[in-house]
Amino acid sequence: MVEALTRATGRRKEAVCAARLTPGNGQWAINGGRSLEDYFPSVTLRRIITEPLRLTNTEGRYDIAVKLTGGGVAGQAGALRHALSRALADLDPDLRPALKRAGFLRRDAREKERRKYGLKKARKAPQYSKR
Repeated sequence: MVEALTRATGRRKEAVCAARLTPGNGQWAINGGRSLEDYFPSVTLRRIITEPLRLTNTEGRYDIAVKLTGGGVAGQAGALRHALSRALADLDPDLRPALKRAGFLRRDAREKERRKYGLKKARKAPQYSKR
């Protein structure tokens, strides 16, 4: 087994991603071997995920092994982008300013607001009835 070049963790909403970069030719292994196209069929989500690689011109340079847990597909895509950005910044400190400027190193901390007693959702009130 090839030793990891770098490891990083990314988070978004309830999703957590542990990414491992190794020298290679751009192979993806998500949750035990699934490809990027197989795990994320949406082109939009794949574009979000690969943004840090395109920005730093490192597409196809590393094999990426990923473990994703929690959340939904959009949250997992955001967590994966965060993890990739952190891994690239650890790998080459010269890439850090570009990634930081693009906002990829900042964790998107927005969470779902909790439901309040007496309301249907976090802020949605029951329908008003005059009679």
